[in-house]
This record gives sequence, C-alpha cells and structure tokens, in this order.
Amino acid sequence: MGVMKTTDGAVDERAIIAAAEKALGEIALIRKEVGKVIFGQETVVEQTLLAVLSGGHTLLVGVPGLAKTKLVSTLGTVLGLNSSRIQFTPDLMPSDILGSEVMDQDENGRRSFRFVPGPIFTQLLMADEINRASPRTQSALLQAMQEYHVTVAGRRNDLPQPFHVLATQNPLEQEGTYPLPEAQLDRFLMQVDVGYPELAAERQILLETTGVYENEARGVIDAAQLQGIQHLIRQMPVSEKVVDAILALVRSARPGNGNAATDKNVAWGPGPRAGQSLMLCARARALYDGRLAPSIDDIMALAEPVLQHRMALTFAARAEGMSVRDVITGLVKQARG
Repeated sequence: MGVMKTTDGAVDERAIIAAAEKALGEIALIRKEVGKVIFGQETVVEQTLLAVLSGGHTLLVGVPGLAKTKLVSTLGTVLGLNSSRIQFTPDLMPSDILGSEVMDQDENGRRSFRFVPGPIFTQLLMADEINRASPRTQSALLQAMQEYHVTVAGRRNDLPQPFHVLATQNPLEQEGTYPLPEAQLDRFLMQVDVGYPELAAERQILLETTGVYENEARGVIDAAQLQGIQHLIRQMPVSEKVVDAILALVRSARPGNGNAATDKNVAWGPGPRAGQSLMLCARARALYDGRLAPSIDDIMALAEPVLQHRMALTFAARAEGMSVRDVITGLVKQARG
C-alpha cells in the first residue's frame, strides 16, 4: 500500500478512511480468531497485537505456563506469517540463531562456501526465555532485530519482511538468567506483563483444553495485508494535543525535567524512542478499538507497556519497595490532572 496522495500531492483522506475501514474489519476478525484459542488475557493479546500492527518487537514477561508460546503460534496462524521458535539456553551460540557457512564440494572437487540460514530467517520469531542465553547470543538476536539483516562471513543476508520477534522472559529472580542490558531492552517496542488468568478464564481453560478436541485458529490475513495495515497506521493523523501529551509524559519520566517524584525515584528515564513507540502504538490502539485517530486516553493506557522497560529506579526507591510501574502510574495520574 503506497502513500495515499491525490494528484496535487495532498494526502487523500478519503482513501485513508476507506483503507482504515477495511483494516477495522480485518482487525475485528483477528481478535475473534485469537479469542477462540487464548482465553481471558485480553490486555496481553491487545498489547501484543498492537506491537505487531505497529511493526515492532515485543517482550512478554511472566512465569512459565501462561500460554505465551501458544499466543505466538496462534498469532502466526491468524496473521498468515511463517514462524519459528528458538528455545534459548546458556550454551546457545550466535550461529545457532543466525545460520552459518558450510563448505560444499562439487563433482569436480571444487570447494565453495554456502550460507545455511538459521531459524531467525522467518517472519514471526519466538525467542523463548531470552534471558537464559549468554549476552553474546542475546546481542546477536537483538542486533538483527534492529538492523533487519544478518552478516555472516562478511556477507549481508536480509531478513524476510515483515519481521517480528516476540521474546519471552521469566522474571529475573529465577536462577541462571542473564538480564538484558538497558540499550537492548530499548529495541522492544513494548514489554507486556503476562499475569495469571482470571477465575472465569481459568475455568474455561480447564474445560476447553483437556478434552479430545481443542479449538484451532484459522488464518485471517496474510503478510502483505499485515504490511498494508502497518503502513496505514503510519499515515493516521495525530492531533497536536496528543503529540503534546506524548512529549509531556515521556519527558516527565526523565530526572532533571522538573518532576519532583521522578527526580527522587528515577535513576534514568526513557529516550526519544519511547515517544516514537507511543506515537505508533496509540494509532494502532485507535484502529484496534474502531477509531480513526488516537486520543490522550490511548497514550495513558499504553504508558506502562511502552515505558516500563526504558527506565530504572534509584537504589533508594528500590529499597523502599517501589516499582517502575508505581512511578508510571503516578505520572499518568499527574498527566490526567
């Protein structure tokens, strides 16, 4: 889908509205299909889908057994993307992810190198328990997420389009984990916290998943349609008021910007990428909700998943038992006035 412009170069609003209405229908179908397989967890499903619709990567944080893997495979099916999964372990090497050069010999005895692509060459990659791998292996994946290509033996190999990583991470208190460095966490558009299901959802899980037959999701769109929606989201208008709200919120989360609570509790705050992420995800949330323009409510609803992995508390705040989420909740309350 190209930029929708009229002959005089102005953005064609009618074309955008027509494309948005088509996208609204597709998103409603996507939500319905995912809901057949993933019970409850509406916020988790919404935030993960918003990240993919915005063209970004997601970090899913939660204890094992909360259907994170099932969510990723379901999204692959519903969005028509080919997908693969890597289980991260301490002995995993970068070449196990990226691929490697192997030597071939033809019938004349001539030898040549051939690149064998690794599991990263897919459209939807599940990186399971990313914090179990060594920093060297983590950075190989995170670099590819940023650059959308892999360099092996000096040769560049482009990744498929679209390319999304949905990484899962166990809470860091568990032993044998390597926390992701701050700069690498910033590569994730959102951090989605996966909690335990509500009682009604857990009852449904028990009843629906322990019989002979389980519901299966079906494909709703394909990769080209997904890229069309991603392109549309970047064209959606954002009012001056919403832009100001994004800037005010992100800047209030940085020490030294006149916010007394932040100065006291925050060691370092979110960079400009946080604002870019809020801008994209707010447009996606509007579309997900059936609207054609984002509101300040979208910004406030997305503050936690977009900001929480991009800031850190001071030692004193941590000692008092505060969490980053507490700080963000306070900033959202102030912003709402």
